[in-house]
Amino acid sequence: MIRAIALPVMFLISAMIALGADQSSKSDEPGEFDVEPPILKQNLSDELAEAGTPDGDVARCEKKLERAKRNAAGAERLWKIGVLAKVEVEQRALKVIKCETELASARVAQAKETVAQQESRIASGETTKQELEVAKTALAQWIEAEQKAVAKRESAELESARANLRRQQRLLMLGSAHKSDVSNAEEKLAELKAPKN
Repeated sequence: MIRAIALPVMFLISAMIALGADQSSKSDEPGEFDVEPPILKQNLSDELAEAGTPDGDVARCEKKLERAKRNAAGAERLWKIGVLAKVEVEQRALKVIKCETELASARVAQAKETVAQQESRIASGETTKQELEVAKTALAQWIEAEQKAVAKRESAELESARANLRRQQRLLMLGSAHKSDVSNAEEKLAELKAPKN
């Protein structure tokens, strides 16, 4: 009886040893398991897809803004149930504001391009001055919107830096942070408060 059980067990052990030796010899070969995944369309940079045209920049910024809004939409609920930290919620909201500023800047660039095209068409006699005035009015509106977006972004960044400083100071008092963390937060706040040239 023991011989009947010992023979299959010995066979199984020798097969496992052989497989183990076979796998260890393959792992010594460089690049055997270093397989790179295929490049997927969504992994490509948007900047490569659209070669820096104002229309492409606006479209890219709109997509980025929509993505940021989707990420920030449920963040507050996730924070309340304990999945996300409050810092992550604040960062997602700040990213939405930054994307709005980028979109406003891209629209201003697009409007400037439109004005330049209208001016060249007037020089060649293809359009009227009325169309140029419409384009200039639209440019003025986009510039105003961009200024408001920049002011909103600067305000949000300043508030985020203040909240981070308060958070780091509380953590230092609890013994969970270092003085260098507080000084870094103070430097960031001072940098944001400094007048820009």
